[in-house]
Amino acid sequence: MTIRAIFFCSVLTSIAGAQDIRILPAELHLDGREAQHRLLIEEFDGATATGPLKNGAKLRSDDESIVRVEGQTVVPVGDGQTTVRAFGGDKEVATAPVTVTGMSKRFHWTFRNHVQAILAKQGCNSGACHGALAGKGGFRLSLHGYDPDRDHFCITTQQLGRRTDLVEPAQSLLLTKPTAAVPHKGGKRLEEGSRHYQVISEWIADGAQAPSEADARLLSLEILPKQVTLKKGQVQPLIVRAQYSDGRVEDVTQWAKFTSANEAVATVDEAGVATVIGPGEGAVTAWFGSRIVIGRITSPFEQQVSPDTYLLAGRRNFIDDLVLKQLRRLNLKPSAHSTDEVFIRRAFLDSIGTLPTSTEVREFINDGSPAKRDALIESLLARSEFVDYWSYHWSDLLMINGTLLRPDAVKSYYAWIHDHVAANTPWDQFVREVVTAKGSSIENGATNFYALHQAPEDMAENVSQAFLGLSIGCAKCHNHPLEKWTNDQYYSFANLFSRVRAKGWGGDPRNGDGKRTLVTVSTGELIQPRTGKPQPPTPLDAEPLAFDSERDRREYLAEWLVSPQNELFARSITNRVWRNFMGAGLVEQVDDMRASNPASNEELLDAAASYLVDQGYDLKALMRQILQSETYQRSSEPLKSNDGDKRYYSRYYPKRLMAEVLLDAISQVTGVDSEFNKIAFPGADIRDTDFYPKGTRAIQLYDSAVQSYFLQTFGRNQRRITCECERSDEPSMVQVLHISNGNTINGKLSAKDNRLQKLLEQFTDDQSAMLDELFLSSLSRYPKEHEKTAMLKLLSEANPEQKRELLEDITWGILSSREFLFNH
Repeated sequence: MTIRAIFFCSVLTSIAGAQDIRILPAELHLDGREAQHRLLIEEFDGATATGPLKNGAKLRSDDESIVRVEGQTVVPVGDGQTTVRAFGGDKEVATAPVTVTGMSKRFHWTFRNHVQAILAKQGCNSGACHGALAGKGGFRLSLHGYDPDRDHFCITTQQLGRRTDLVEPAQSLLLTKPTAAVPHKGGKRLEEGSRHYQVISEWIADGAQAPSEADARLLSLEILPKQVTLKKGQVQPLIVRAQYSDGRVEDVTQWAKFTSANEAVATVDEAGVATVIGPGEGAVTAWFGSRIVIGRITSPFEQQVSPDTYLLAGRRNFIDDLVLKQLRRLNLKPSAHSTDEVFIRRAFLDSIGTLPTSTEVREFINDGSPAKRDALIESLLARSEFVDYWSYHWSDLLMINGTLLRPDAVKSYYAWIHDHVAANTPWDQFVREVVTAKGSSIENGATNFYALHQAPEDMAENVSQAFLGLSIGCAKCHNHPLEKWTNDQYYSFANLFSRVRAKGWGGDPRNGDGKRTLVTVSTGELIQPRTGKPQPPTPLDAEPLAFDSERDRREYLAEWLVSPQNELFARSITNRVWRNFMGAGLVEQVDDMRASNPASNEELLDAAASYLVDQGYDLKALMRQILQSETYQRSSEPLKSNDGDKRYYSRYYPKRLMAEVLLDAISQVTGVDSEFNKIAFPGADIRDTDFYPKGTRAIQLYDSAVQSYFLQTFGRNQRRITCECERSDEPSMVQVLHISNGNTINGKLSAKDNRLQKLLEQFTDDQSAMLDELFLSSLSRYPKEHEKTAMLKLLSEANPEQKRELLEDITWGILSSREFLFNH
């Protein structure tokens, strides 16, 4: 069945689906006397949860010798099978079968799975408390419990064992401090008699057993409901369930830590109760045992939109189907189709970073062919400016910076990227060549990736950041606090680079030429500081490579990295490309692809990434789908029914031109080239360069060290770290002043033989045509009637000497307008 067919079926199902009531989870298996579990009585509309049963409900057990019900919690009593029933008033509305086993065996709380979870929940091992590098009050724990063996030692052995009293557990400092029975700088963190207190006291009474290899290991987490549609003001309790290696499923809601991914949509409290604040789609993240699970919350906008709006809306491909599916969920109306004038300027700037000429605009507007937009897209994807523009993007990603590399290495690195973009090299091959690069820094430009990142840890962090969108640096010292990556995984990943070596120059890039040769050796390991031993070289979430393998470890990494089974790889580059065209990434920020930062439309990101894989990682194929979609071709003008949308693509989002594109656009309109003849090294060391002949455009610059006050002011990527956050599109007063009084625009406008002078000479007797030419070349549209009338009046009243100054003022007004500064 096609995505479109699925979409229509889902619409019909939603319209026809009758409301029903279900118990979540649908069935229970309780193993052991402490395996109590909460239940939710949830209303559903078709397949969609719509919140807890209104007016409440009561749960009853068919056999209280097997389970009893305490509020919404089912407590095991004896082995056997029974049924729990939900009643709304006197009416039975739902049932759930329950099986209880293991009541006769002795139950043990474990340090790894229970005690540490409580310490994390109460914030005891956070960075603000005992998880700080130096600890607090002489007591130190590993941050968020990443080192259970060491934490157990600190709790049970240090301080002469005073923190745990095996004879009188209630006298243990581990209990008396957080309950404030004795002074505690952290205040009261634990209530006597609470479930948390019970777990810790019973663990101590049971001998304060240490973590063991025999402990059941956490395999996965589940959150219920996984997706729910709620109205503003509704609340939704959540349940988090842990699946362990011994087959047990445990309700760990009380130990999970909750955060909201979008607090404008919903907030969540410590108990896991979400409250809807406003419209949109948000997510709640639950963290337990270094695992993360996401529950999604949809809150439709409070307005009525006819279902026909979505059924009749234009669709070109799967992008439109999935965007419209979400817009329907949210009651957002899509904006109208963009005009030809808007589309040509938008497509040029987003695809090749260049304004269309007046001739190109005229020809496109006057073309009556229904396929003209597709033809324009194909022509843009084939242009040389496309190569320059996307080479510049990947130069940002790969950090080409003349303050870090010698000039010949900069040129070689850029040429390698440029050649691959020109050849439309598939992204998986492009990345594979970077990751496995060997040889001379001059003859194989890709090797310079390792000149910029020379320690195994740096190599690992930057490969992960650039090609997976994951920042794993936090796991260098401890388990990642926002992700599932552990400290051991970090060193396993970094050990893949421990045998990379460089021969040759390694000094100051300001001092002459030279080359560097990258090689791999057959020995060498990266030591995990915590254990004093190396970790098996292992890609993230993959199988390890044997220590004694003779393979280049980077080749093993590359196979995993670019594999179609590695969803992170395709999702990361898909998100980067999407953001370039759509103004907002499906995941924001684009470098932050962690599980706890979900996409605004997960279904769309998955589909787009899968499409890229199916197309052999051909980035042009993905770009073509985006450019052809009705979603991309919508107007940027907001409607009353979608002006609150910032993430769901009911319209095109205007965005300020990136610094380099803006400078080139100003140069193109005025006909005055910018000069790039100096390199700015740290410490106010400015040196001449002859790399960039007159006529070089900003998007053709090799590196970010080229001195340009305009590019610096308008937030170009400095390429000091692998992060899109290095580029800024935030407005500033300095930008306003430079547009108004700076020498970039004003200097180009006043240049003697600029394009304005040529316009005056070309259109001496037809000032109306001159204005048409100016507007078409800058804004890709003809001047509006009132604009032209006012300007022609001024021009007609001016003497010949004044007309030049007047035309400069008119052009300044255009170049400083939002319409010019923004792509819309």
